[in-house]
Amino acid sequence: MSAKRQYPDLHDHIEALRSADLLIEVDREINKDTEMHPLVRWQFRGGISDKERKAWLFTNVVDSKGRKFDVPVLVCGLAGSRQIYKTGMGCEIDEIGPTWINAMNNPVPPVILESNDAPCHEQVFVGEQLLAGHGLDSIPVPISTPGWDNAPYMSSSHFITKSPVDGTYNNGNYRAQLKAPDRLGFNPSIEHHTGGYLHWLEWKELGEPMPCAVVLGCPPIVSFTSVQKLPHGLDEHHVSGGLVNAPLHMVKAKTIDLLVPADAEVVVEGFISTEWLEPEAPFGESHGHVNLQEYNGFMDVTAITRKKNAVITSWVSQVTPSESATIKRPAYEAKLLGHLRDAVGIQGLVKVSTHEPLTSLHKLILIIMKKGAARTEVWRALYATAAHRMAEGKWVVAIDEDIDPDDANAIFWAMSYRCKPHRDTHMLPHKHEGHGPRSMIDSEDSAVLIDATLKEDLPPVALPKRQYMEKAAEIWNELGLPEIKPERPWYGYDLGEWNAELDIMARRAVRSDYWKTGEIIAKYRRNDVEMNTEVRTLDIGNPGVGDEEPNEEISWDGIPESNK
Repeated sequence: MSAKRQYPDLHDHIEALRSADLLIEVDREINKDTEMHPLVRWQFRGGISDKERKAWLFTNVVDSKGRKFDVPVLVCGLAGSRQIYKTGMGCEIDEIGPTWINAMNNPVPPVILESNDAPCHEQVFVGEQLLAGHGLDSIPVPISTPGWDNAPYMSSSHFITKSPVDGTYNNGNYRAQLKAPDRLGFNPSIEHHTGGYLHWLEWKELGEPMPCAVVLGCPPIVSFTSVQKLPHGLDEHHVSGGLVNAPLHMVKAKTIDLLVPADAEVVVEGFISTEWLEPEAPFGESHGHVNLQEYNGFMDVTAITRKKNAVITSWVSQVTPSESATIKRPAYEAKLLGHLRDAVGIQGLVKVSTHEPLTSLHKLILIIMKKGAARTEVWRALYATAAHRMAEGKWVVAIDEDIDPDDANAIFWAMSYRCKPHRDTHMLPHKHEGHGPRSMIDSEDSAVLIDATLKEDLPPVALPKRQYMEKAAEIWNELGLPEIKPERPWYGYDLGEWNAELDIMARRAVRSDYWKTGEIIAKYRRNDVEMNTEVRTLDIGNPGVGDEEPNEEISWDGIPESNK
């Protein structure tokens, strides 16, 4: 009797999405090569908010030649939105970061099942069966970027490899071009020094092909770890167990010496040549451009195993927002936050955010600092972030808690008024170019560090105070107008350059008593000052207040509660 599984497999996850009204099920015929990804892409490029995005399950899949497939395809089913991602994680959104940190600090080793107990071995196809309709051509892999991609590519393909030196495993997500019913592409993005590539170099040194298993569709915890750049030698399958505090079930592959997730939907087994490379791509990549043709590896397939009721996954990648961005982001932000706090010891650091301007490769990183954090700590955080990974952090910006790191307008606003470029910017040369269109002019890149935090008090944010915006929202709803979707900031708040005397005039205005203010300020006329001279620079108090006493204390206590 095998051990009872203590985590959801992909079918359990689909049912959870269905129950949470996070799943669109499409039963009509859909062409995987021309229609599937463009259809789902509209929920990312059609003005639909993150909260409104859904997972898509296609149950009637065909190709452009009319071939029908018996395997459904789940698109955006793991990270189409933060709500979908948290469903797979089994925790609330604010618990995602701590859950990841706990998993990496407390990994759980897997348990090994017998083949007869492994759902992924319910169907096994080997040898000539692969060329007789049961090879890669039987799997409905969509074309991700129709019109540009030169073939269907597995986008959620988890490559499992093992070091021939120390036996450590790696599970990395790399694109995989379908090249023949028994041949699959292998592009491990070597600029990231991925574990799969490092293993390939070790096998190449031995002069032997690299055993490899490619998982397509699996328990969410396996997919979540496959996309993370964990420290080399930290087994992703152990971290998967750490996410649920229970061991992942594994089983020995049929034709190669590797362990694979027993609850995988489809497993492609084979050997990757370490002697030969062949052309691969074009393919629409996560940096927001089409990756042009280049020489990369390939795998000769020896077996395909699958569940009888297999469902495969496909991720929407390319230009952000995208599923591939969402699935990487939460854990990466948690890892970087932990590194800056624990390894570097940054004081006053609140959070880290990877803003995604049409790319998900962490080119723009936001460092959120507490108000009043020491300048030295702000700059230590900026330098440490730029140096964390060789090709990430091209633009590193420190901001305050009241700035929404997901809102480009808010970021640019902070840069416009809380940063003086001659004082608050610094450029670091000799940075790695990283994954993206390769320059034929200059193979090096650089980083720009920007301190866009408050250095002094500023006047309030120029929006109506909260109570007036809330009352207006009530009227809006009474009128039956379209649903309001608040964007930070949605009401005005103090940034330090405000006092109780100034507030008297504002309160007088909303009581329609502003004529009194006009009467008082007329008494302060003078002819010895220039136009635009600020009253606060003159020792005359606050014209317009008179003898009226303030009835409330005004102070800035950081970010307004509803803007957090």
